[in-house]
Amino acid sequence: MLFADRIKQLREQRQMPQRQLAAALEIDTATYCKIERGERRAKREQVTILADLFETDKDLLLNLWLAEQIYSVVKDEENAEKVLDIVHESVIEYKSGLKKEKYETTDKI
Repeated sequence: MLFADRIKQLREQRQMPQRQLAAALEIDTATYCKIERGERRAKREQVTILADLFETDKDLLLNLWLAEQIYSVVKDEENAEKVLDIVHESVIEYKSGLKKEKYETTDKI
């Protein structure tokens, strides 16, 4: 389940009208409907607002939002899994480098 599916599920569970959520996000109802159908992407700050409104885990909703962004880019690619593996490895290397920099900075103090 990706972001759009999850926010629809949360909205229906709480019996909240789409217009209420659209107003909270300061967008029109049609735009919110497109976000919920996956036809338009929500902005990161909107995800945080929705998490607050739904009283749900912000990190989980942000993870689903980000996964949906990545999915929309690679879904039609034949080598999507390989590309995602490369990205995964790159993220690990990047985070490892950040940890190394942190320790080097701490050692100098």
